Amino acid sequence: MALLGLFGKKKKEFRASCNITREPLESGFGYLLTTSQIVTSKKYWDLVMTEPETLSYTISHFNNQPSGTQMRNMIFEKYASVAKPWMVSDSVINYFEIDKTEARNNAKKWWETEGAFTPEMTGPAAQKLDATTFNSIKDYAVLEAGRGRINTKK
Repeated sequence: MALLGLFGKKKKEFRASCNITREPLESGFGYLLTTSQIVTSKKYWDLVMTEPETLSYTISHFNNQPSGTQMRNMIFEKYASVAKPWMVSDSVINYFEIDKTEARNNAKKWWETEGAFTPEMTGPAAQKLDATTFNSIKDYAVLEAGRGRINTKK
């Protein structure tokens, strides 16, 4: 009978990866941010709108092609509507102007609860930010993000 314990189902180890870079995170590490904290970062939008997957839309947008602007708006809506908190790695945490100690402590609580912990203000950005802030950051993300990183036709 003692051998049965050796072959019993082992509980699957709880794992996580950075929601931005997809790099795996060691248990207990990372930072836990809300969608509002993510989307209010202009550095983050400059990164997102110039990634290989989105660069063509950014170039189209700055060349006054409505389809590029439309896609950038859809990208913004996709990220801004995330309801769950974001786990973020050390490699991108400096894109965000947040209290790193609080974000690290929230991540530890998140790990301890195997992803069940959610910080205050978790939810889609449109529901958690005031309208002026939300619209201002949306305008930046859709209309301006990445401008300095691309060359447009004259």
